[in-house]
Amino acid sequence: MTRLRQTLSLAALWAIVIFEQRGGAHGADGDAVPLPVQQIAPGVFAYQGAIALMTRENQGAIANVGFVVGSDAVAVIDTGGSVREGRRLLAAIKAATDKPVRYVINTHVHPDHVFGNAAFADAVFVGHKNLPRALAARGQFYLDTFRRGLGEDAMADVRIVPPTLLVENEMSLDLGGRVLRLRAWRAAHTDNDLTVFDEATQTLFAGDLVFLKHLPVLDGSIRGWLALLDDLARISAQRVVPGHGPVAAWPAAIESGRHYLQRLAADVRASIKRGEPIAAAARQAGETERGAWELFDESNARNATAAYSELEWE
Repeated sequence: MTRLRQTLSLAALWAIVIFEQRGGAHGADGDAVPLPVQQIAPGVFAYQGAIALMTRENQGAIANVGFVVGSDAVAVIDTGGSVREGRRLLAAIKAATDKPVRYVINTHVHPDHVFGNAAFADAVFVGHKNLPRALAARGQFYLDTFRRGLGEDAMADVRIVPPTLLVENEMSLDLGGRVLRLRAWRAAHTDNDLTVFDEATQTLFAGDLVFLKHLPVLDGSIRGWLALLDDLARISAQRVVPGHGPVAAWPAAIESGRHYLQRLAADVRASIKRGEPIAAAARQAGETERGAWELFDESNARNATAAYSELEWE
């Protein structure tokens, strides 16, 4: 790979400057302005989304997205919170390589990771075996909810694109001299979490099984999430791209999330043992973790409520 393709071209970088000055996602000719991705390992690129909720201001660009370049083709890992972001990701790919996008891999069902799918019409979409069902159950609700919250501009062209290549346990994708190992996990963050491991650079795209700085969000099983962390840590990665937060060394990146989930589970179990109602657990559980995370108030009570609903039947 040439030095020019190790990062965005000078032209692409200049386009980003213009974008930031104009406050838009398209240049004067209507072409998408490339996302400012970083090459985190040879042929592996990532963009860190804002640590925030999806809003009109950030237009849903809050999740980490990325791509891996092989000698024959490219695989995209998550597409962002809008088709506009997906097009900017595609523009960044074109600035880095002339190889075609063969696969789009969605790590799970949440809108900030899949709303950009429609920007990649020619790719094969890959996901957990449970992802089509999850998208069918939630997709219209997500579209309606975020159309109201983000506005028509941000939601323009967004549609639900389910995977056609499903991962039941493990699968390998060959990009040409570069193999990606995909693994479908039991219920944890969601019931459709998928990880992607690039063997060549020992880079792990963990989706939302790993959060850094951004408070973890529970939408699956707290017991399942805690149980799989040791298996996840055994992946022989050097670095991880979490679903939210900065790229970090592996497996140390797993520990802050583990600590939060352990604390939350212990507090909820104590609340249940005392006979307290779910509302009390929502107010109290995990409070000692408040200073360690961003967006604590936005998600902790919901996490505690979900944990209580699961753990009260132990």
